[in-house]
Amino acid sequence: MSPPVFGHGHLRLYLLSVLDERDMHGYEIIQAISDRFGGTYVPSAGTIYPRLAKLEAEGLVTKADADGRRTVYSLTDAGRAELDARRAELDSIEEGVGDSVRRLADEVRASVSDAMASLRAELAAAAREARDETRGAARAAADAARDARGTPSAPDAPPASSTPPSGTTEVRSESRAQLARAEALLADFRQEVRADLRRAIAAGRPLDAAAVDALAAALSTLRAEVSEGLR
Repeated sequence: MSPPVFGHGHLRLYLLSVLDERDMHGYEIIQAISDRFGGTYVPSAGTIYPRLAKLEAEGLVTKADADGRRTVYSLTDAGRAELDARRAELDSIEEGVGDSVRRLADEVRASVSDAMASLRAELAAAAREARDETRGAARAAADAARDARGTPSAPDAPPASSTPPSGTTEVRSESRAQLARAEALLADFRQEVRADLRRAIAAGRPLDAAAVDALAAALSTLRAEVSEGLR
């Protein structure tokens, strides 16, 4: 299990530092923390609002309705005083945030890499199977055409007739079936990876540009390997 992003009591102090910038409503606070993490960590509402309520009960934060719809949170004088008194501790928390960002980014990259390895194996196996079946069907069609003519010819030589043998239809039908299978695998992969990434973000795990770049590179490599296998 991955260690928590914040140590015990650290998120409480971090919230004070966020509200020290300006007054914010709940979603803005969540977004501000996500921005500080470069999008690699998005705290849930269930994580933020109970802590805001506790800070309010301690007199460190106050809230007021804005536009009759949203509740805006503000830092009180007592909250600023505590924040000033714990600046050294806040600096240490900021250093830990940097470590958390790197760790979470590594986890997403590893998850994407594992998914790509699995897809690469599936598609490579499908390509080999399709290639072998197509070649076998082509040889069978050529043999049937030679038998029908009663004329011997070299092994694997294409039929001399310009009319496609009956086996050609079977070969094309098999190719279409394998194409449909490959497309289904790609569709399943897209849905599974998308679900994995959404779950990771919802759980506060990272998705940074480096992880997406790694996915793009892996997909490019996989496409080249599949194309080579179909030649």
